[in-house]
Amino acid sequence: LSPQGLFGAALVSSLLGYVLFDAVDGGAERWASGRTRWADLKSTLVFAAFTYGFSPVLKTLTESISTDTIYAMSALMLLGHLIFFDYGANAAIVSSTLSLNMAIFASVCLASRLPRSLHAFVMVTFAMQIFALWPMLQKKLKARTPRCYVGVTVLFALAALAGLATVSSVGAVLFASLLLAISCLCPYCLIRLQLLKDNIHGPWDEAEIKEDLSRFLM
Repeated sequence: LSPQGLFGAALVSSLLGYVLFDAVDGGAERWASGRTRWADLKSTLVFAAFTYGFSPVLKTLTESISTDTIYAMSALMLLGHLIFFDYGANAAIVSSTLSLNMAIFASVCLASRLPRSLHAFVMVTFAMQIFALWPMLQKKLKARTPRCYVGVTVLFALAALAGLATVSSVGAVLFASLLLAISCLCPYCLIRLQLLKDNIHGPWDEAEIKEDLSRFLM
């Protein structure tokens, strides 16, 4: 992909997602927070300007580190992102901040191996869209329109699968198998195993010691 084409596609999809984010609840959340569209535009411009200005630094940030180490670090960070991501479960391991930081760190590491500073800039901005903005839209869709949330999630997974298939057919097959296993096979096995679950209920008789144990106390 060319960086210009990817940046254009990311910009269009961000605008569509921004409109959808407000349309889901009719702007009620924006009205409650008191944040204006002008403030959102300024934040976006500031982020884009700073990222573009520091993209040469990001490009040369890890020149002294070997490529194999960069790939290993990125894979480890993205795995941590999946582990600590907020999937809606009330668990102590959930940390949205840690999950986002690990994903952005992995993106910066990978961006440092791209040929030009423009590539690094587009990579980081696209990572922010995927790992920061998209989950926010997902949460709102899940809370407001569950059916639409399911449909959008399926379309997103199919788009990711199609994009991966253009790079590696083996990777696409493994990705599809992983999706089916996590989404269908594991829940099915969990439900089936519930039939084998056996709960033993009381009441229980209290234990009584009938043997003379006085000799042990002497």
